[in-house]
Amino acid sequence: MRLDVELNEPLVLEKGQGVALGPGRPWAWAGPFLVVRPGHGGSGHGGPGPAGPVARAGMYLGAADLAGPEDKTPAARDALLQVEGVLLAPCAPGGTGPAPFDAAADQATDQGAGPCAGASRWPVLRALDRVELSAGRFGLELWRAGVSVAWITLSDKGAAGLRADKSGPAVEAACRKDIAVSLARGFLLPDEPAALRALVARLAWVEGFDLIVTTGGTGLAPRDGTPEAVAPLLERRLPGFEQAMMAASLAKTPRAAISRAVAGTVGGSILVALPGSPKAVAENLVAVLPAVEHALDKLQGDPADCAA
Repeated sequence: MRLDVELNEPLVLEKGQGVALGPGRPWAWAGPFLVVRPGHGGSGHGGPGPAGPVARAGMYLGAADLAGPEDKTPAARDALLQVEGVLLAPCAPGGTGPAPFDAAADQATDQGAGPCAGASRWPVLRALDRVELSAGRFGLELWRAGVSVAWITLSDKGAAGLRADKSGPAVEAACRKDIAVSLARGFLLPDEPAALRALVARLAWVEGFDLIVTTGGTGLAPRDGTPEAVAPLLERRLPGFEQAMMAASLAKTPRAAISRAVAGTVGGSILVALPGSPKAVAENLVAVLPAVEHALDKLQGDPADCAA
């Protein structure tokens, strides 16, 4: 996707440095300000469209001519910047500028409700090499190369610091083994449905992670409520994923029959809710990861014939 970019002052970043650049109207803000207008598709203001934000987590930015005459997707090595996420800038009372961070306003913004429903989304970019951009208007190419992965471990003991988290890192390790991962980020939460729902909503609709994997809370213990927590967010279930995971687990143990692992779509993201043991994480993911990249292509609008 080509982006038409307007930068209000020069921007210089050394390799590894990050910056949050604000789409939308300029605030009284010290530092670079970026206006992003997608050349085609998207929402037109850098905010979320029906499938989430235009600049999704893990996507790359580079010179506008990188796609070439055949419109081929550039390689990651050609990129100048990578999208690491999105910083919400809720509007202050009266619309005079960004307000201080407030969790309630942040959640209301994620849900498209409340006084800050029109909040700006500020892409958080990391320089992959030294970057020098001049002030003015110019074009950049935005593309996806690989899959951005967010994993969430649900564990009361882990969140309290009483147990080391092995399941979340197992998610990342399995993904990096079987698919190309552009960006990975992990979270550790107690078994609290509201907190899980809010985080998944933000990761999918605001930050645009491609694959969101939860681990824990899919059994029958009193506080195992992950399927119920994420159910309101799922727009389309993926029964093939669920059947493949159950078959893989039952091949290992008959006790897998009590697992309530679920999978589905949230905006332009795929959500997979897995059991809590590292062993079960690996067994379940190996059954579905081969289909993830193709599923994401279709979910995010690839018009190519599936049989091609």
